[in-house]
Parts: sequence; C-alpha cells; structure tokens
Amino acid sequence: MSVAACLLLYAAVVGVVAPRLLPRLTRTGIAPAAAVSVWLIVLMSVLVSWAAAATSLVIYVAHTWNQPHPLALGACLAALRSAASGHSGVATQAGLALVTAAVSAFLLGLAILVGRSLLRARTSTRRHTESARILGRRIAGVDGLVIDAPQKMAYCLGGRRGTIVITSAALAALQRPHLDAVLAHERAHLTGHHHLLLAVTRALATSLPRIRLFTVAQMDVARLLEMCADDSAIRRHGPTALLSALLTLAGADAIPSPALGASTVGIVARVSRLAEPNTTALRLRANVLLGAAASVVLGAPLLTAWSAASSTFSACAFMP
Repeated sequence: MSVAACLLLYAAVVGVVAPRLLPRLTRTGIAPAAAVSVWLIVLMSVLVSWAAAATSLVIYVAHTWNQPHPLALGACLAALRSAASGHSGVATQAGLALVTAAVSAFLLGLAILVGRSLLRARTSTRRHTESARILGRRIAGVDGLVIDAPQKMAYCLGGRRGTIVITSAALAALQRPHLDAVLAHERAHLTGHHHLLLAVTRALATSLPRIRLFTVAQMDVARLLEMCADDSAIRRHGPTALLSALLTLAGADAIPSPALGASTVGIVARVSRLAEPNTTALRLRANVLLGAAASVVLGAPLLTAWSAASSTFSACAFMP
C-alpha cells in the first residue's frame, strides 16, 4: 500500500512541477531533441506510475483479503469485504458496487477517449493525404505535391507513405535555396516520425484537458519538434535560408489539423533562435540540465518500482 501511495504522490508532484519547470528549461530551444526526450520520459513515468500504483493496490488487497492485519487500513479492508458481501445491508452493497462501476467506467472511458482521438487523427490524415494526391501535381525538383492555392503554405502529412504538400503561392514566393530549406524541414518531420509523437500528446491532452501536465506537454512538444526539424534543415542548407523561408511564409492561413508545417508553431521563438545560433557551451549546459531533470524524474519511479517488486516477491514467497 505504501508503494502505491508513493507512486501516486510522485505522479502528483511531477504533474504540478513539470509543466512549470520544463517550459523554462526548453524555452530557448537550445537542445530540442533532448527536451522532447525529457518530456516523453515525464509523460511515460506519470502514466506508468498510475498503472503501477493500481497494480500494487490490487496485489495488496489480494494478499490481505483473507488476512487483514490489525492496522486501521487492514480493518478498513475487512469492513469493505464484509460490506461487499452484503453483511452491512443491501444499500451499502449497492453503493460499493456503484463506486466500483464508476471507477471502472472512468478508466475504460479514458482508454476509449485516447483510442478515439488517435483513430480520428489517423482517419483525418489519410483523407487529407488522399485529397492532396488527387489535387496535387508533381513538379521536377520539388520533393512534394504542389496544390494550386492562393495561400502560402508548406506542410507534411504522416502515414505509411509520408507526403509533403506545398501550395503554388508558396512555390512562387520562395527562392530556390529557401524552398530547399522548407522541404528539408518537412522531410525531417517525416523521417523523425514526429506526427506519431504529436498524435499521442494531442490524444492525452484532449482526453485529460483538466490535467495541466498533458496540455502543456502537447504545446511544448509541438514547438520543440519544429525546432528539431529546423536543426535538420540547417545542417543541410544553413540558418539563413531557413530563416528567410520562415519569414516569407509567416502569417499564412492555418494548415490542416493533422499536418505539420514549417510556419505555424512557435515562429517568434524559432526566428530568434535562427537569428542568434547557440554556442557549443550553451548546448552542453542545456543537455546537462535536461539530463539531470530526466534522471530525477526517472530515478524516483524506478526506485519505487524496485521496492514494489521486492515487496511483491517477498509477499508471494511467504504467502501461505
């Protein structure tokens, strides 16, 4: 029981501290790939802590079901067992059944919400990709589909065969070096499978909108993934070409919801970052800080999980 309490306390502390601390550490985007990794570690550790706490509680109840110890919690479990068996009256038994059903319905509903959100994102991406392939055309030297539209947009759509889409207006506005930088940015999204990461963070944020950890993570991860794609484009075409391309495409209409676009998320921060490249010392410092944060976040549940596993093994070994 103490293990479950520790895991739930850990998840609560991380849920309060992480959305306040991590955006400050990642604000400048000095090490965006490391920052995305830390965010994913935080989210996974919280979800795993919830599951581990529930599992630990079930194991504890199963172990003490017929042998409640004399402490108050054991007596409480014994009373609950008695009430569930109907010894305390039909009303009490029905109330316990209702509470159990409500908790089960909540957990099942959460799983359904996350699954439906992921399914909707996949369906929307597939439909838009099919439309783009019908309406778009191939042009020599352009790694993507060109769609006739007055808006200056460039974005990519994930899936089994990732697709880059660029409008005719954007194609006309961008010089060749700038176009190559934008296409490299979008290709980096596809090769890095960034759409999958965003789909998961969006599903969690949509399913648990009242938990700030998931809503902040969704926004911050989206911004950091754009910076990761920026870095990939910079390595091939330099910061000047990408910066000019972003300024050319800035202010365009919103891209389709399932897509990832070069000029839609965190433009101000990304332009500042491109205009003032980070030094090696700053990147090293950011990686050290993020590594320390990840170690703290990951170390606590691992230590608790090891304690839980040891306790469970001991309980099972000596169980009559």
